[in-house]
Amino acid sequence: MAETSPTPQSFLRRGFANRLLQGHGAVFGDVGNAAVAMHFGGPAERELAAARRLGLADLSPLPRTGFKGVGTIEWLTEQGLRIGPDSNLAYRQDGGALAARLAPNEIFLLDDLSGAGALVSKLNAAWSWGSEKPRRLIGYPMPRADSHFWFNVMGTDSSAMFSKICGVDLRPAQFVNNAIAQTSVAKMSAIVIRDDQGALPAYHLLGDSASAEYMWTCLMDAMREFDGKPVGLAALRRLGSA
Repeated sequence: MAETSPTPQSFLRRGFANRLLQGHGAVFGDVGNAAVAMHFGGPAERELAAARRLGLADLSPLPRTGFKGVGTIEWLTEQGLRIGPDSNLAYRQDGGALAARLAPNEIFLLDDLSGAGALVSKLNAAWSWGSEKPRRLIGYPMPRADSHFWFNVMGTDSSAMFSKICGVDLRPAQFVNNAIAQTSVAKMSAIVIRDDQGALPAYHLLGDSASAEYMWTCLMDAMREFDGKPVGLAALRRLGSA
């Protein structure tokens, strides 16, 4: 019996390129009350093999947020985050979330692959201006769930694929794990974060949500030379646990 997949349209939270994912045969699942492409209908081992070679996953429905401004790092540290001194590096948190330091006073926070969003929810609920005058500087929220798509490119051929559409050398020997490049990808401003899954090179790709379908199409075109495939969250989770 064929698996019944919920449609993205039945969820309030969903990705920005679902029309294209559905065209690839995506099977969606409910992750934190959001429609996430879990796999693409074939054998799980075949999809995992594709991910190890070159895969593209849409993580846009998963929680994320941001904070920016003077006092941001101090306030987030008080909330229990571990953030190092260097910009353009991402810092792993307890539970797996990733705090990407884009500038001295700016953090882009990506949830872990469970999609539970506990840290994102905690921080969003905790932030508020105090009643003191003058107000203490603690930065301000920068909601990212609607402003940015969130793709993940993984596999041994991922950096070679990026060389076709990005001027930054993303080869693992040159672009260390957790490094961030704020650059142009397919002639569009984007953020690239290396975040290996197990022993496999992997990159988060963030950009303007209005251009999600354009970027997905560009990536699929660049991946064709390497026989790259769309893969679901299930394969990405398995890579991370390897």
